[in-house]
Amino acid sequence: MKNIKMTLQYDGSRYLGWQRLKNNDKTIQGKIENVISQMVEEDIQIIGSGRTDAGVHSYGQVANFITTFNLSLKEMQEYINHYLPNDIVVSHIEEMDERFHSRYNVKSKVYEYKIWIGKYQSPFHRKYSWHYNKRLNVPLMKEAAELIIGTHDFIGFSSLKKQKKSTVRTIEKIDFKVSDDLLEIQILGDGFLHNMVRIIIGTLVQIGSGEIDKKIISEVLQNKVRAEAGITAPPHGLFLKKINY
Repeated sequence: MKNIKMTLQYDGSRYLGWQRLKNNDKTIQGKIENVISQMVEEDIQIIGSGRTDAGVHSYGQVANFITTFNLSLKEMQEYINHYLPNDIVVSHIEEMDERFHSRYNVKSKVYEYKIWIGKYQSPFHRKYSWHYNKRLNVPLMKEAAELIIGTHDFIGFSSLKKQKKSTVRTIEKIDFKVSDDLLEIQILGDGFLHNMVRIIIGTLVQIGSGEIDKKIISEVLQNKVRAEAGITAPPHGLFLKKINY
């Protein structure tokens, strides 16, 4: 048995997210499973490090699958990339120990969100950044981000309706980078709830524009009420950047 680990890059613009849907191949997972199943001539289910929503992109999603098929890693990668649509790519492939699990072995994840802060939208960044045409106070956003760092119950910064599992997560670092009119925000954490990154970004942006006060961060963490947090940033500016094991 071979346990194959893949690192994946994809443009999520035309997909319904990562997770396979019944009778629908408009998902990243579905597209990849179809190609691998064709390659090994058996039904294959791949295990992803986690889900990305419709319209969200990835520089470094990780998935693994088990097979007995006798192809070299190079042959596998070439076959999969040949038959995948050109907005999904296996950038790296390797054989792992049989105990490796793409989801359960994750130690932390890095997400990156891109915001175009120029007066007019860039024709070259419009598909991969949120054009926010109000002036943003980035130093104030950094101050607000400091209130998020640490271990908290982030249910108020998520769109979860039910709490079957713990909603406590640890955010280790939030970095800001401004290059010309592009603001990039990277968030490193041990895990993220549904829409958590996009709600954090939306809240920070509204703080930076003066629409809400930065004290809302502490209030949401304490009250755990989603309606008190900021807006949910659109999906097309979000990238899953890296999975750390």
